[in-house]
Amino acid sequence: MDSTPMNTDFPEHFFQRPDESADEKFYSQPRFVTHIDDATISCLTDFYREQIASGTRVLDLMSSWISHLPEDVDYAHVSGHGMNAAELAANPRLDDYCVQDLNRTPTLPFANNAFDAVLIAVSIQYLIKPIEVMTEISRCLAPGGQCIVAMSHRLFPTKAIHAFQVLPPADRCQVVATYMEKSGLTGIQALDRSPQAGDPLWIVSGYCS
Repeated sequence: MDSTPMNTDFPEHFFQRPDESADEKFYSQPRFVTHIDDATISCLTDFYREQIASGTRVLDLMSSWISHLPEDVDYAHVSGHGMNAAELAANPRLDDYCVQDLNRTPTLPFANNAFDAVLIAVSIQYLIKPIEVMTEISRCLAPGGQCIVAMSHRLFPTKAIHAFQVLPPADRCQVVATYMEKSGLTGIQALDRSPQAGDPLWIVSGYCS
């Protein structure tokens, strides 16, 4: 894969973070917490139920100890990918998992067309090479496969990129849509699936053609 950065269409400071130290150190201690409240988790789970059919091969990218997938749907295989082995090992939905820092190595260790759905739940704001990662997602998706990026308003402020700390929600959705467009995904749409009372939930999705 070409190592040339792909972020040149964005302002230079777009992907800067208050803490530029190694992410492995920040994520070395497990955090068994949820980053959206119960009402919003329920909305995200409902969306997954609507969009991801049973028998699907799923990659939960930038995952942790919970995947928010519906318990009553039987998927063919669910792979997890994250930064903390203890969190991933505690996730009952994962059939297997790997630990990798995508900010250091934005190449996914999976074959072409390996998945029918790739999920990123409330984590996209931490990527400093998002177009490289999204291009890898596109490579790993089977034709017709879907990438679903869910966002809310909570984040680790020292590790989130500048853009996601200053842009309003609609602009953040547009940024993610641009990541997808530049990676070759199509049929991109942004949705507000926020509960009436709870944390906001914005979803951007796109398809591998």
